[in-house]
Amino acid sequence: MPANLTPQYYEAEENFKKAATVEEKIAAIEEMLAVIPKHKGTEKMQAELKRRLSKLREEGMKKAKLVRADPFHVEKQGAGQVVLLGFPNAGKSALVAALTRAKVKVAGYPFTTTVPMAGMMPYEDVLVQLVDTPPITEDLVPPGLSGTLRVADAILVVLDAASGECLEQMDACLKYLEEKKIIREDLPVGARGLPPGRCLVVAARVDLPGGEDNVEVMREMWPDREILTVSAATGLGLEPLRKRIFQVLDVIRVYTKVPGKEPDLKAPFILMPGSTVVELAEAVHRDLPQKMKNARVWGSVRFPGQAVPREYVLQDGDVVEISQ
Repeated sequence: MPANLTPQYYEAEENFKKAATVEEKIAAIEEMLAVIPKHKGTEKMQAELKRRLSKLREEGMKKAKLVRADPFHVEKQGAGQVVLLGFPNAGKSALVAALTRAKVKVAGYPFTTTVPMAGMMPYEDVLVQLVDTPPITEDLVPPGLSGTLRVADAILVVLDAASGECLEQMDACLKYLEEKKIIREDLPVGARGLPPGRCLVVAARVDLPGGEDNVEVMREMWPDREILTVSAATGLGLEPLRKRIFQVLDVIRVYTKVPGKEPDLKAPFILMPGSTVVELAEAVHRDLPQKMKNARVWGSVRFPGQAVPREYVLQDGDVVEISQ
């Protein structure tokens, strides 16, 4: 039976051949598995791809152990992980320092950041993880950076609005994300990457001479691209940026309460839209779904404290009481 491989498969196969790192090879094979036609004629190919994928993952783990830790792996924390991407001196580190409690190194010379640095950004009652990364140029991308970006929950492309090269910076960053298939319209099930809506463009240093004018030019050249303007020095645009970052993460906050007590409104559970009561119970404790007898909800229901089934779909801000 013929395999009838698609152009998307051959493209992923070509990306595998060009891959320079283990992480890029893994992403390419994951893509091949996601787009390969699923029928009897490709069963052997699928099995071989899975074998190669398993071998590469094992190789990656061995390398990580040899160097003790992968400097480009950042453990996710908070309501979501947002990774910053930009050119040297674009203002990434200053932005992370202004939005979080992290003591990142900010300097007026390029390549101050050599490995990813994380900080936690407060937003209302949650914390969002921001990850500062080493800068890229049109000719140089740090090895391992694509892996950090590929597993992020969202990406901030940070540009120096006052630079005469801000247009080139934006073009190069967006092209890199598209060519590496980190940001893509067609995201097959099983492939890693993010939809375009999870990528924000931030024009930093807009308070400096020429900043506002350059932003207007960028908006003319990319009319469909949302461009947020900020200044870490003056605080301009930081609060709207916090809100927008949380929005693109596309998560909901659900609060819990013990029967007979007030709800805990300081530590919400972070869930994906469409999550149900039973999924919340599993997030509280893996054994709770089996022990749960009934649940009551305040917020999205018709009546406060209304009893709901296990399959009830929760909304942002709901308070849930689970009885055992």
